[in-house]
Amino acid sequence: MPRTKPWTVSDEFWERVEPLVPEAPSHARGGRPRMPNRKAFEAMVYVLRTGIQWNALPREMGASSTVHERFQEWERAGFFEEVWRAELAEYEELEGIEWEWQSVDGVMTKAPLGRGASGPNPTDRAKLGVKRSLLTDSDGIPLAVVVDGANRNDDKLLAATLDGIVLAHPTSSGDEEKESAKHLCLDAGYDSKAVREEVELRGYEAHIRPRDKKKRREDEKRYPGAKARRWVVERTHSWLNRSRRLLVRWEKKTENYLAFVHLACAQLIFSKTTVSG
Repeated sequence: MPRTKPWTVSDEFWERVEPLVPEAPSHARGGRPRMPNRKAFEAMVYVLRTGIQWNALPREMGASSTVHERFQEWERAGFFEEVWRAELAEYEELEGIEWEWQSVDGVMTKAPLGRGASGPNPTDRAKLGVKRSLLTDSDGIPLAVVVDGANRNDDKLLAATLDGIVLAHPTSSGDEEKESAKHLCLDAGYDSKAVREEVELRGYEAHIRPRDKKKRREDEKRYPGAKARRWVVERTHSWLNRSRRLLVRWEKKTENYLAFVHLACAQLIFSKTTVSG
């Protein structure tokens, strides 16, 4: 069986990405020729998928300092989030995002060098960690992500996560009541009155696993054979962690870490589009 190379940027993926690349800054005084955009992008994807340190980047992929400078230049321009948004729009057109059922959950990872959006991880002897709060549709397509310190409770990040959807929900002239019906699946960590109010305020019907075992049994009796839906967001976290740069946050700057998360989301959606296509 041939070895897979998940860091490879296909022609099809680059065709979608290239129009979104920010315009190069002017260098009126001349200087060295600028590294081709595709080569720089391929090096960034290589770092994301392999988890390699910037200064360990193979020389044939370009000077690590040059690639890192381009990465930060594109991050400041909002490029990586725009690539994610474009892939979501493409997926919505080709496959259709399952807006009716959505799920949110958070995951914690180590952040030994983290500055902003990091904090003591209560499950890792208070070592620095980061929490990634993710919203997905019912197929696990990532719609929004927020990061904060590992010590932040999931429910405190819910409002920002729901408000952070990068692609607006499309509207049509169909059944408005059906269009407005949105269900949100959450685990027991979100079981509170405040969370239910936040969810209702944003037009969702909350489906929260009760903390109390007695209530849990009552819900199981009330909804016999109900389909389990919340697990899809946990699976998406696992999918994103295949990008090894996300397993441990080495970025000091929050915005650089988020750029890698956004790029991983874009790659994931592209892979789902091409597989189903």
